[in-house]
Amino acid sequence: MRKKIVIGTRSSKLALWQADYVAECLRKEYPGLQVEKKLMTTKGDKILDAPLAKIGGKGLFTKELEQEMLEGGIDLAVHSLKDMPTEVPEGLVIAAITKRADPGDAVVSLKYGHFADLPEGAKVGTSSLRRKAQLLHARPDLNIQDLRGNVNTRLRKLEEENFDAIVLAVAGLTRLGFKDRIAEVMPREIMLPAVGQGALAIEARGDDAEILEMLAFLNDEDMVACAKGERAFLAKVEGGCQVPVGVYGSVEQDELQLEAVIASLDGARLYRDRLTGNKSEAEELGGELAEKLLAAGGLEIMQELGLLLDR
Repeated sequence: MRKKIVIGTRSSKLALWQADYVAECLRKEYPGLQVEKKLMTTKGDKILDAPLAKIGGKGLFTKELEQEMLEGGIDLAVHSLKDMPTEVPEGLVIAAITKRADPGDAVVSLKYGHFADLPEGAKVGTSSLRRKAQLLHARPDLNIQDLRGNVNTRLRKLEEENFDAIVLAVAGLTRLGFKDRIAEVMPREIMLPAVGQGALAIEARGDDAEILEMLAFLNDEDMVACAKGERAFLAKVEGGCQVPVGVYGSVEQDELQLEAVIASLDGARLYRDRLTGNKSEAEELGGELAEKLLAAGGLEIMQELGLLLDR
């Protein structure tokens, strides 16, 4: 068995938490294993003055790590599953998907205890078109402003830039010790999460059989099924970070329930549906649900965004 593993990671506090979590799992599973981190900077880390949708969406936080992996500089990379494009580069695979933490979106506010308490015209910060569209669908009066940066930066901007509230992932806040900053977890009736939100994905080279075998214990079978369904949905609508799409899967007694939403950027039009089936058919369910929502009106939204020119 390999004596040393090198994990590639971004240098943000959340990325380091994720890499350290996987490193500690590996050390516990394989006593004596040496696990090192190699810190890297991605395009998404460098460009902080533009909305994610305008600089490329998904892949912004993974590409440099993937290139380093292909070149043999690192053995694996740990990502937030929601940051991963639906297509993995040739030569790489998602080797493991961890058990999901809370997949919800949190309202963080210094002034208000609940989303419903926000006054008319409240200034709300988020960098996600998915969040923006669903927020505006529920509350068309809100003043949604772009908010970039890591979790710590966004929490600082909440006060410095006089936001009434900001919206962040529950999992990220909890992992960094900011659970007490959560005013409210948004009900899923209002806000469906991003694909894979709350779960970690460990990416490795497809031909590195030893590493793949060593990582297998990190796989959560139910979350893998959810991820397959959610990512199949996203692949079908050809979306990334720049698309107002939310989708969430849950498994109970081998039954996978998928629920998804496609919304216009202004939240005025929103199409939502769900499907249930055996988790072994996760990818088919995801594709079928995508087709249902596209047929219901989602296709028109995507065409307006210039994303489905070939359908």
